[in-house]
Amino acid sequence: MRLLPAIVCLTLFAATFAADAEPLPAPHQVDIPADNGTLHAQLYKPEGDGPFPVVIALHACGGLAGRTEPVLPRYREWAEQLLKAGDAVLLPDSYGSRELGPQCRVKEHLVRARRERVEDILASGKWLVQQPWAARDRISLLGWANGASALLWAVRPQLSSRRIEPDFRSAIAFYPNCRISSGLGWSARVPTLLLIGAKDDVSSPPACRQMVDGARGRSALARIVVYPGAYHDFDRANLPPHAIAATSSDATLPERGHLGTDDEARADSQKRVAEWLAR
Repeated sequence: MRLLPAIVCLTLFAATFAADAEPLPAPHQVDIPADNGTLHAQLYKPEGDGPFPVVIALHACGGLAGRTEPVLPRYREWAEQLLKAGDAVLLPDSYGSRELGPQCRVKEHLVRARRERVEDILASGKWLVQQPWAARDRISLLGWANGASALLWAVRPQLSSRRIEPDFRSAIAFYPNCRISSGLGWSARVPTLLLIGAKDDVSSPPACRQMVDGARGRSALARIVVYPGAYHDFDRANLPPHAIAATSSDATLPERGHLGTDDEARADSQKRVAEWLAR
């Protein structure tokens, strides 16, 4: 019977704590001037004047927004986690800005990772360095799948003549497609971390390993972490591992392969992202 008062006290304490906790700022749309129009993006920014470190977060081929929400849960969860750590997060909408839907199963891409999405990254960076609340020397890149592939192109030394000043501080790529980059002598201007599952049959872990290994000695710091047993999208919450059905018509999914959460890889990647951004 003595346990009841204690349980009541703990319940009241938890309710009071939840009531006192400050809600996270909601995202708001910003419009970024670009060479061929306006790039729409969602911005999560801490309260206050800053200057804040900023992460430019790049969505996968399924796009940034859902039918009723400007930011899909997978990106919102990452943005909120980074926001709690004191970072602002800018999420450019590469497809919605061009009035396009998901591009996972499109045969002729109008928005290419190596061209249009790189332009979006550069436009975002140029806009950020003009914002008084942004720490100009602490702008980093974070991308998933197609967004991660764009990131790999954006940090290549060949883009140095078009880069923002100061340059991006660091970059983190979740399961990019490394097949083309691995054959082109990829290297990076800025420290770049690549995270991928060993069982990722949407992207290619061997190609990514070859790409990073081949950059040694002629690149900024580049590291790869391959998670044993993890599939594509391992960092997404509450996604049971499964094969993409051959009959699936979901335009937000790759045409084939396996997807699914890996709790250990997810937790480890969250830790590594925080550490890499804090460098």
